[in-house]
Amino acid sequence: MKAVRFDDYGALDVLEVREVPVPEPGPGQVLVQVRAAGINPGEAKIREGALRERWPATFPSGQGSDFAGVVEKLGPGVTTAEPGDRVIGWVDTRSSHAEYVVAEAANLARKPSGLPWEIAGAIPVAGFTAWAMVRAVGVRPGDTVVVTGAAGGVGAIAVQLARRNGATVIGLAGPSNHDWLRRHGVLPAAYGEGAAERIRAAAQGARIDAFLDTYGGDYVELALGDLKVSPERVDTIVRFDAAAKYGVKVEGNAAGASAATLAELAGLAAAKELEIPLAQTFPLEEVRVAYAQLAKGHLRGKIVLIP
Repeated sequence: MKAVRFDDYGALDVLEVREVPVPEPGPGQVLVQVRAAGINPGEAKIREGALRERWPATFPSGQGSDFAGVVEKLGPGVTTAEPGDRVIGWVDTRSSHAEYVVAEAANLARKPSGLPWEIAGAIPVAGFTAWAMVRAVGVRPGDTVVVTGAAGGVGAIAVQLARRNGATVIGLAGPSNHDWLRRHGVLPAAYGEGAAERIRAAAQGARIDAFLDTYGGDYVELALGDLKVSPERVDTIVRFDAAAKYGVKVEGNAAGASAATLAELAGLAAAKELEIPLAQTFPLEEVRVAYAQLAKGHLRGKIVLIP
């Protein structure tokens, strides 16, 4: 089978698509033929070595967590799936950017029949992260919530989930994404210098109750200082240093990952109650091109590989 591999930390040129043996599922596992696999910014940072202290790689390393596909083979003891099942899932073994992946049976949800493969493959990491962030700050009816990177893979889902919880949502994003945010009931504000003033203008005098940071930079300081948001109602998935420094939360993918949450998000997407925006799809062989596009930023939604 074809699978993405890299032998050392580095830039895009360390990524290769190689022929490797099809893996065998062990106890409690299933082999899935991958139809679509999302890519995530954290995977690029791991490959570059930026997160080696937190999440070191073992070489040769694969890549990828998200996937959607068809169950091919069951490992011993699996009773919750059958060959031919169409599923969505995730792995913690950095191995979904491939034609086949071995996953824990407990990490699968059924793919709703009307949900396109590429949308299904984009849900897990971004969906879990957005779900966990909204939960972490306790978004409730009447709140005014700010989301940075509001049209990105995580942000685009987070703004919709916060709206579903009854909050007024202000989304920081580039002007090209403002109409998309408005269509989802989100008040857009441009990022960059003067963002605090634009946020306050969008809030029309309302207090900012919670802040979700998917972008990084100095937005945590803006939330705590300029906007006077309480630390326990600030969550960031970029500024891990801010937890110890300020007492803010850093809950993301790991805090949200569960088959039940995945089934919930997939059901909402299939019912068109939650849009999972797709920035672009690429063949597996063009994995370098896909990550180069991701590195440019300012995307609306997720990039997905199609094996």
